[in-house]
Amino acid sequence: MSDADEPTSPPASLLERLRADPVRAPEHLALAASDQFGPPAATWAQRQRNVFGKHPVELGEMARKRHVNLASAEGAAAGVGGLVTLVPDLVALAWLQSRMVFFIAAGYGWDPRDPMRPAELLALTGLYSDPVGARAALDGVGRTVAEHYVGSKFQRDEAVASKLLKMVGKSGAKKVAGKLIPGFAIAFSAVSNRRDTTALGKRATGFYGGTVAPMYRGPFTQERLPR
Repeated sequence: MSDADEPTSPPASLLERLRADPVRAPEHLALAASDQFGPPAATWAQRQRNVFGKHPVELGEMARKRHVNLASAEGAAAGVGGLVTLVPDLVALAWLQSRMVFFIAAGYGWDPRDPMRPAELLALTGLYSDPVGARAALDGVGRTVAEHYVGSKFQRDEAVASKLLKMVGKSGAKKVAGKLIPGFAIAFSAVSNRRDTTALGKRATGFYGGTVAPMYRGPFTQERLPR
């Protein structure tokens, strides 16, 4: 995917940021993903449209399929650590899924740098009922200092995990159990990561592809869309 193929691993500082404010871990991750992925997603989509003449639907599918494959590979590699690496694995998957949403939005012509994109990400994951409510929560995170979370590292990791499990589509107890069993966890993670990322990707393509993006609106919309 050209520009979309740069490293997808989360920054080293992100996990500690989430542990510092585990109750709002998804919000912190969404804001960090917006800063990290907005610009390269915009560059990628612009190049694909202007140089290669790609259609928005084709770009959205390119982004979705690429990240589904990455999530599957991530799951196969991450399953080895079991309980010890559960939280870092969840952060990595949430980071990758977030990246996918920004690239899908860009592919359909929506500005991935817009402040509503991280809010839409949180709504698409089901953590909020709508982007407006999610945006209000993000504004609160941005304005205030994180509350001091009292607890051991293990308790902080539990709190982060409980939030991120829902964000990445793994809120079921059976999925968590599967992740913690060595050996079986490897196959389970690869399969479930692919399934959960596919589900989020389809929601994202339906959301961003369901309305014509502003850049394509006007009296000659069909003529303006690349063939």
